[in-house]
Amino acid sequence: MGNDSPPETVPPAVPPEEAARLGARLFSVGHSHHTVETFLALLCENGVTAVADVRSSPYSRRLPHFNRRDLEAALRTNEIAYVFIGDRLGGRPQDAGLYDERGVVDYARVRLTPHFREGLARLVYGLDRYTIAMMCAEDDPLDCHRGLMIAPALVELGLAPRHLRRDGSVETTAEMEDRLLRETKLDRRLVRDLFTPAPDRTALLAEAYRLWAGKKAYRLEEDPERP
Repeated sequence: MGNDSPPETVPPAVPPEEAARLGARLFSVGHSHHTVETFLALLCENGVTAVADVRSSPYSRRLPHFNRRDLEAALRTNEIAYVFIGDRLGGRPQDAGLYDERGVVDYARVRLTPHFREGLARLVYGLDRYTIAMMCAEDDPLDCHRGLMIAPALVELGLAPRHLRRDGSVETTAEMEDRLLRETKLDRRLVRDLFTPAPDRTALLAEAYRLWAGKKAYRLEEDPERP
């Protein structure tokens, strides 16, 4: 995956007949506080053959075995490819115009940038050859830009990643979105009486993503190590 050079284009929507095949090859994962051994075991147990590192800065002071060079070497010993695409899909962009008035990253703005769309195209392109886990730091995808910024963009293309959790469980994006609605308490709007139509779930999810990202996205004054 690291040596592939896909065309730098906006990724097209995935045809329905391909969505199931390619979607089965797409995961997200947070390295959390894993040892390198438990992290590798988690990847191997789920058939991952490539890691797409979506951290803006692929280093960790607290967990140096997840520094780019060390991680890449460890993955290689298990025949797992590595590629860094945090320059395109990272959650801490350098462009000041991608932050709101509070200094918080605006994920909706980021998703519209050519860099993000190019990164997304590269990720989708790799699914033809690899089973990919896009990797960041946080265990919970609702605490991380891979769940709040990248996953919704993939869903728009017809691909819903599955999320590998620290305890070994696998959460679907649909299950993650159900949790998101509960966390934001917007799930209450789905319950209506016979005379009041329920709101559109897609619009409700968009609002939930926006609200939760406002709490979880990177702020300029935060620890610069955070992805």
